[in-house]
Amino acid sequence: MDHTQKFYIGGTWIDPIGSKTLEVINPATEKPIATIAMGNEQDVDLAVTAARTAFDSFASTTPAERIALLEKIIEVYKRRMKDLAGAVTSEMGAPTGLAEAAQAPAGLGHFMATLDALENFTFEEKIDTTTVVREPVGVCAFITPWNWPLNQIVAKVAPALAAGCTMVLKPSEIAPLNAIIFAEILDEAGVPAGVFNLVNGDGLTVGTALSAHPEVDMVSFTGSTRAGVEVAKNAAPTVKRVAQELGGKSANIVLDDADFEDVITRDVTGMVVNSGQSCNAGSRILIPADRMDEAVEIAKKAAATIVVGAPDAEGTTVGPVVSQAQFDKIQGLIQKGIDEGGTLVVGGTGRPDGLQEGYFVKPTVFADVTNDMTIAQEEIFGPVMMFIGYEDEDDAVRIANDTQYGLAGMVSSGNPERARKVARRMRTGMVHLNGAPLAANAPFGGYKQSGNGREFGKFGLEDFLEVKAIFGDNQN
Repeated sequence: MDHTQKFYIGGTWIDPIGSKTLEVINPATEKPIATIAMGNEQDVDLAVTAARTAFDSFASTTPAERIALLEKIIEVYKRRMKDLAGAVTSEMGAPTGLAEAAQAPAGLGHFMATLDALENFTFEEKIDTTTVVREPVGVCAFITPWNWPLNQIVAKVAPALAAGCTMVLKPSEIAPLNAIIFAEILDEAGVPAGVFNLVNGDGLTVGTALSAHPEVDMVSFTGSTRAGVEVAKNAAPTVKRVAQELGGKSANIVLDDADFEDVITRDVTGMVVNSGQSCNAGSRILIPADRMDEAVEIAKKAAATIVVGAPDAEGTTVGPVVSQAQFDKIQGLIQKGIDEGGTLVVGGTGRPDGLQEGYFVKPTVFADVTNDMTIAQEEIFGPVMMFIGYEDEDDAVRIANDTQYGLAGMVSSGNPERARKVARRMRTGMVHLNGAPLAANAPFGGYKQSGNGREFGKFGLEDFLEVKAIFGDNQN
């Protein structure tokens, strides 16, 4: 990879101002695979200045011109899919099959959904004698995480481009290689100089400088709730718009009329996808208390089908978690679950048998968990799930809502109307009924401490627009 020691600013790859670097670690081997340059406040200022300089011109482009740009980006992105998937596998440990079937295609899906939204979006409307116009919010700062990196990068970049905004991206320093390839894609596609800029670095330095920069009009952040609070504090003095997609502790309600064999098998194996490193993972599985033993037996059988191993090995369904810090955090929380009285069904602390190196975690299931336990309240971000018993439907909804988070939820029932009614009572931004997947044209985001704003499709596009009322513009 040619550009690991450079930043993409003003339409060209340039040397960083400082000399700080960071090794990128392959989590399956614990060995470095690249060294990236780490930015500082001066690099951020250069990138923001480039974005500000490009803004007036790009903001004045027509929707048709931006449609053509997105189409060209999609064309180039498709050609680089294999490269993107390979980067994700090597830097954050996603199994090759997952990287090629989901991680890289997620970004493409957002470009496609944004293109559709732009083609059908109304930027101007008449209300009596007033014209209401929607205009780009301005220069945007994007701070993105490592777990679904392309998904979260493109969910911000695509609608910002569609709206006519310019931007600076700071991807996770843990998994930055896919973002470098992404910048190469935008460059090849002909994104005008300064519209998209990339500066690698850590949150304390580059993230803080971006969120506090007076020439940044909006900051969009995806990551932990703790870090999101700091971003909001940094942004507050300049009263910039802040959009956040933060942590989650999603409840998965299995109602008593659901097909337990199918649902629990599906959701145990589904929860460990991406090593459980998904903010919307349904880690709290709520089961009728009098059927806990039945659920545990099904979970044991499902867990036995999960294959943990090297991401590039045939048959692997779960790779490592992303880093030593993440591994240590998960190990501590598994031990906490044991210490607080959860029944360990499968898994536990330590690496799976046969894996002496790499940040591999045993897929772990707890039963007989109460909602006040640490593992039921804290986001683990690993392949760890817990069965919590409930007495009746009202109790299930109460437990589901008894959390600081409100990102996602799941409901399974043999009666679709019953599932719908329960879904409407859950205080979350999204609910999956009977295993329904995400949709790239539907809103993604949460209630409570899971954030604010919405991404995906037209909802993401709207987040990057200001609304202006021009009074008396529509008079005879």
